[in-house]
This record gives sequence, C-alpha cells and structure tokens, in this order.
Amino acid sequence: MTPPTPLPPPLTSRREFWLLLTLAGIQFTHILDFMIMMPLGPQFREIFGISDAKFGVLVSAYTFSAGMSGLLAAFYVDRFDRKKLLLVLYVLFALATLACGLAPTYEALMAARIAAGVFGGVLSALTQTIVGDAIPAERRGRAMGVVMSSFSISAVAGVPLGLFLAAHFNWHVPFIAIAAVSGALVILAWKTLPPLRGHLKAARQLSPLGNMVDTVLNRDHQKALLFTFLMMFVGFVVIPYITLYTTSNGGLSTQQIPSIYLVGGVATLISARWIGRVTDSRGKVPIFRLLALLTTIPVLGMTISAPLGYYGILAVCMLFFVFMSGRMIPGMAIVTSACNPAQRGIFMALNSAVQSLGMSAAAFLGGLIISRDAQGLVLHYWGNGLVGVVASLFSIWLVGKLRLDWSAGGSISTSDTKNKTQ
Repeated sequence: MTPPTPLPPPLTSRREFWLLLTLAGIQFTHILDFMIMMPLGPQFREIFGISDAKFGVLVSAYTFSAGMSGLLAAFYVDRFDRKKLLLVLYVLFALATLACGLAPTYEALMAARIAAGVFGGVLSALTQTIVGDAIPAERRGRAMGVVMSSFSISAVAGVPLGLFLAAHFNWHVPFIAIAAVSGALVILAWKTLPPLRGHLKAARQLSPLGNMVDTVLNRDHQKALLFTFLMMFVGFVVIPYITLYTTSNGGLSTQQIPSIYLVGGVATLISARWIGRVTDSRGKVPIFRLLALLTTIPVLGMTISAPLGYYGILAVCMLFFVFMSGRMIPGMAIVTSACNPAQRGIFMALNSAVQSLGMSAAAFLGGLIISRDAQGLVLHYWGNGLVGVVASLFSIWLVGKLRLDWSAGGSISTSDTKNKTQ
C-alpha cells in the first residue's frame, strides 16, 4: 500500500478564493466546449452537408477521446506537479479549441474535436484532484460547490451566449471565444495555483503500471469508483430522453425546451453554494444521503410528468436539476476523500473514465427500455425512472461502506466521522 502524503501548507482565504475561481473557470470552458456542439448541429449539417449520423460521430468523438485520455492519464498524472501538468494540458486544450474554430472542413473539425477531447478529458479529473490536495476536508464541500457551479453557469450563460455569437457572426466565433477565455485563464492559473508536489515521492516508488494496478486493486478505491458510476447512472438513464418525452408526450414545443434548462440552471446556480456550505457544516455523508433520497422523487416524477402541462413539467425539471446536481457536491467531496491522497491523481483520472462509462451505460440501457407507439408517443419511460431510483438507493447504501478516514489528506469532518461509525 502506497503511504499517504501530507497536504500542502494551508492557503490564505484570499488565495483559496482565487484558486477555486480559477478552477471553476477551467471547468466552465471545457464543459462549454462540449455543450456548445449540440445546439450548433443544424448549422454543421447545413454547412458541411453531413447526415445526422455524421453529426453524432462528431459529438461522440469528443467523449470517446476524453474517456480514452482519462484511462491513459492514470499512467502519468501522479508523476508530475499538479500545477505544471494542468497548465500544459490546458494550453493544449485551448489550442485544440482554437483549431475547432479555424477548421475549414468536416474532417479538420473532427480532428480538432478529438484533440480537444484528449486534452479536455483530463481537466475535470485534474481540477477535482487539486481541490482534494489543496483544500482541507472540512471545507471541501463548499469548494466543490464553487467549482461545480461551472456546470450551471455554462448552461445558463455560456450556451446562450455561444448561440448568440454563432447567430450574429458564424459558428467559428464561439470556439475562438472559448479559446481566448482559456488563454486568459492560463495566466490566472499560473499566478493562483500553488505548487502541488507532495504526491511525487510516493508515486515514484512504483512504476506507472504498478501504481495503476495498486490503485485499481485497492478495495476502498473499487467501492469509491462504483459509487461514482452509480451517481452518474442515476441521472443519465433519464436526462438524454427528457426533450424527446416532453415534446412527444408533454406537448411542449421546441421553443419551450430551452426555458426548462434555463430555469433548471438558474436554480442549481443558486442552490449549489448553499448545499456546499451545508455539506461542510452537517457532514458530507448525511447530506449526500438526504439529497440522493430526495432525488428519487423528481427522477421518477420526470418520467411521468407529461400530463402536468408546461408549468408542471417546468417545476419537476427544476427539482430534478437542483437535487441531481446538488447531490454531486457532497458526492464528489466524498470521492476525493475516499482515495489514498498519494494516489489521488491516478484515482481521479480513473474516476473520470468511470463517469463516462456510467453516462454511456445509463443512456444505452435507457434507450433499450423506452419505445414508441404508432402515434410517436414515448412508452415505458417510467421504467427509466424506476431504474434511476434503484441506483440512487444503492448509492445511499454504498456511501456508508466507503473509507473516508485516510491518515492524511482525507480526514473528514466530525459529522462524517459520526455518520461513519453509525
């Protein structure tokens, strides 16, 4: 077993604020880089003369390359200073995104999207690793709340702004703008991120392959990775089919669909900071259990919401996004504490790959459950909701089995300790 490593010296409150702001900005840009592709689909199909299938390949190229990159990162992520590695990968991501904006053909855009996925796929794992390394466990819930608010901001502000730029100029401009923002954040990251080298000595005692095998074979790590899989599975057995269900069965128009995500994004943006504070004060495990239990209500409710009409669907969607994203705040704080700090980088790289696996498996299973009748209505969507409820209840049970009391860097709050021993 690789020995744990100590946390770096404590950051001042001002430096911690700028660190989290920088990491949230990095998350925002690479999430937006992925999200902006889907609403730009009609433009790509018209400009490049491609089919829906080819556009699907263009979108999936990012996620596939990101997943493969996450697996490969497990071999090297713990062998470098976190700050230097993040800066290098983020610069390469910015250049790949710029290449997307300058791509003249479908083939060039495909190559640029693959490159963006390769470099961007590791950024999420690396930012979460830095939070785990630099922020004490008793403040990690609030820190995760700040960093993960980037998801809500990208939905509320980023995607509409990107579409505005594309509509008033052309599809190249949003990618160029993301690259420009990324360039500014590179400078900010260089100034705000502390050197993080405490893991290097322990990591270099094993070969990259040996370190990865040691990480994967650790029973505590296996349970934590399964926990991550379940968290992602709960949402993505339902999310990919919300638009299909609400338009076919609920009677919503395509013009009304953006308002669902806008309201959900604003609500999660407001709730994320509050949930982060409560997580730190009441404990990660009990707050996760509460939110995961509450999540089951809108998960099932979303799949039977068609008779409620526009405003009823809007209310259910808002609860769905608030609880779904809310449980991820204590959930990811738990995951960063559920691994040996000396192997946190390699573990989070594997965790990123498991997140992609959970999303893909859930979406695939969800597609097998639903069907369409002769009128085009979606059938058996409630079955997706039941599967999501079961997965959420399983995660509530599993979280009590995770080891959170690593001797250094993974210590937990009093509330978590009390919960752990119950």
